Amino acid sequence: MDASLPDNLIMSQVTIYYFGKSKYSFIEEGAKLFCDRLKHYTRFESIVLTPKYKSKEPLKVKQTEAELILKKLKTNDFVVLLDEKGKTYTSRAYAAQLSKWQMSHPSIVFVIGGAFGFDDSLLKRSNSKLSLSDMTYSHQLIKLIFLEQLYRAFTILKGESYHND
Repeated sequence: MDASLPDNLIMSQVTIYYFGKSKYSFIEEGAKLFCDRLKHYTRFESIVLTPKYKSKEPLKVKQTEAELILKKLKTNDFVVLLDEKGKTYTSRAYAAQLSKWQMSHPSIVFVIGGAFGFDDSLLKRSNSKLSLSDMTYSHQLIKLIFLEQLYRAFTILKGESYHND
């Protein structure tokens, strides 16, 4: 275990996949801030995927994105899709769920879908679906919101003061 990481957290590999860089610098700057902070709590990797789309038809776009992600997944990856039909949690309940996932799985992969959502093949491969709100957000903005919530979950698990009830 990396000596710079807290000793009371389970050390799963946590990876997040998302499509394309944001055209808004504030999203990229905020995402970088939280990605850097997350490395204090877990082995963390944020991966931008840039598929080569052969068609702009939504079904084909989703298939192209799914094929790219499925090629990257390992059999032991616990895959959580950020999906509007997923389960919602309070921040504390999400932290508890994250802790359970970490105790059971050496690798947790979060996937933020593209503008059209997820292909059925990826929905079938997923182990869980997570929704951050009943509202719909752009896939670019949700990256920043999710990274902040992931960071918040780790600070809750560590007992730090970032989260206020």
